[in-house]
Amino acid sequence: MANLIVDRRDQDFMLNEVLGVEKLCEHPLYADFSKDIFDMILNEAQKFATEEIFPTLADADKEGCTLENGEINVPRVFHKAYRLYCENGWHSMGKSPDVGGQGFPFVITMAAKEWFIHNLGFLVIGFLGEGASHLIEVYGSDEQKKKYLEKMVTGEWGGSMCLTEPNAGSDVGNLSTKAIRHPDGTFRIHGTKSFITGLDQDLTENIIHPVLARIDGDPPGTKGISLFIVPKYLVNNDGTLGRRNDYVVTKIEDKMGFHGSPTGTINFGDNGDCYAELLGEERKGMRIMFQMMNEARIGTGMQGLGSASIAYLHALQYAKERLQGSSITEFKNPLAPRVPIIQHPDVRRMLLWMKSNVESMRALLYFASYSADMEKIVPDDEQREEWHGFLEVLTPVIKAYCSDIGFRVDELAIQVYGGYGYCSDYPVEQFLRDEKIASIYEGTNGIQALDLVVRKLGMKNGQYLMNLISEMNATIARYSDKKRLGDLSKDVKTAVEGLADVASFFADCLGKGKFLVPINNAYPFLMMMGKVLSGWLLLWQAGVAEEKLEALSRQKGVTMSDTQRWTEFIKNNGNAAFYEGKIYSARYFIKNVLPEVAASVSAIKSEDMSIVQIAEESFAI
Repeated sequence: MANLIVDRRDQDFMLNEVLGVEKLCEHPLYADFSKDIFDMILNEAQKFATEEIFPTLADADKEGCTLENGEINVPRVFHKAYRLYCENGWHSMGKSPDVGGQGFPFVITMAAKEWFIHNLGFLVIGFLGEGASHLIEVYGSDEQKKKYLEKMVTGEWGGSMCLTEPNAGSDVGNLSTKAIRHPDGTFRIHGTKSFITGLDQDLTENIIHPVLARIDGDPPGTKGISLFIVPKYLVNNDGTLGRRNDYVVTKIEDKMGFHGSPTGTINFGDNGDCYAELLGEERKGMRIMFQMMNEARIGTGMQGLGSASIAYLHALQYAKERLQGSSITEFKNPLAPRVPIIQHPDVRRMLLWMKSNVESMRALLYFASYSADMEKIVPDDEQREEWHGFLEVLTPVIKAYCSDIGFRVDELAIQVYGGYGYCSDYPVEQFLRDEKIASIYEGTNGIQALDLVVRKLGMKNGQYLMNLISEMNATIARYSDKKRLGDLSKDVKTAVEGLADVASFFADCLGKGKFLVPINNAYPFLMMMGKVLSGWLLLWQAGVAEEKLEALSRQKGVTMSDTQRWTEFIKNNGNAAFYEGKIYSARYFIKNVLPEVAASVSAIKSEDMSIVQIAEESFAI
């Protein structure tokens, strides 16, 4: 099939022309890599995605998962794809060579997996295995690493993340799962976990579950929680599999979408013999699990990008091919020829909104991933702290903003298709169904907003946020004198000032004891911040694109003042059209979406308390 998954030209632009990821190869950690290797990896990712992963999407949605005799069978079409995924090294590409991985930079790993994540029902098995293995790599004992790590890194064994319970939900500190200590230092787990993705599947021979539980007698709340390794099959000293552990999969969820993903409920220890090993220190379970949760949150933001990317590209192709209505200049002529719907202003509005949001989300994800790489290689502590701070502040925004905007892009894709988009004849309705879960799991988007406002804004006395604002202001200054970007730079500067103003306002409210003001406005603030970040990143891209376009036009002897030749130049030169598109993506977003920031600033600073003042009885019954 033709590539309607990821805009490879945009991917290359962000990686090479904006971030300059080849610079990473100058550091000893990544010295074995080069731009040619990165390009080869992305070429192979595109090939694997189009030939193996996308073709399973619709069939997996129709077949779904089944639970038989306590075992879950995933869609049959996943089996070949998963085997090839592991054999070709995609599962281990980002893992350290010290544990059998290939050691690719995080930004390249995420760029490669952007090709796969449109089919998250498939990819989630690998993602969970990678996340669980990273916990053991960082916090496991030498014995645990020897026992579990190798086969988890290769993908032979899977993983999950067992946090949620039926009565606790997002209130993890209220969990009731218990760990009973045994004389030999092991534990026995007893309790129920629900909404667990990857809780069971028939793709791997074993599954290693990280499970949050409270050691019997430890204090309530999150401070009393520990983390345990609970294997599906116990592992003998020689590496062979032993007995089936004492837990039962009691149900799988019948979901709106995401049908290829095994999600359900586990009862641990009904017979009192669910073997578990402590991972890390006692009562440090939440701190340890947050590593996997933060990785999952970035992955969930990537899910929003992947869903939006494939939806936009499908809608774009449809709009170019679907003939309906006449040109706007001939709408009164009933005999006028029918034209592709991309020529209609309302369709162009939707497509440009989708394009600008997809490109800004990709930039946000790649910048954050690049920050994680830079944190590893910069030479001094101050620089390392700065890159770390970027990632800390951006993580909740990535998770919540990208998952919500991804869903809205999917919604608009259906609108572009019209009635056909609402029907299963075309894939866009599945994109929307599969994406909706992203705003709910890995901590709902409201929880991400609270994390941003209550924790992240105040980190290092607000220095992390101020460093990010300084980075944005540097971009604004760089392009403020460019002839096509001066007004856009001014608009982005106003939005950045609004962001800083509200952050300062929140701090002032807390100092005055008005803590409900930032809490009530946490989600509006997060979405506002997402728009500001998007405006900044689109301006940055437009600045690079304008410089490239100026050089290209000089080479061709074309100027914008010669309208006819410029139009022909853009139409007939692929790179020129791409760079011009970058400038218009930025212009559209900054002029049409970014003004919403001012409204958010006004609404937040009004200190309206309606949401807590209204009586429960005043809601409709």
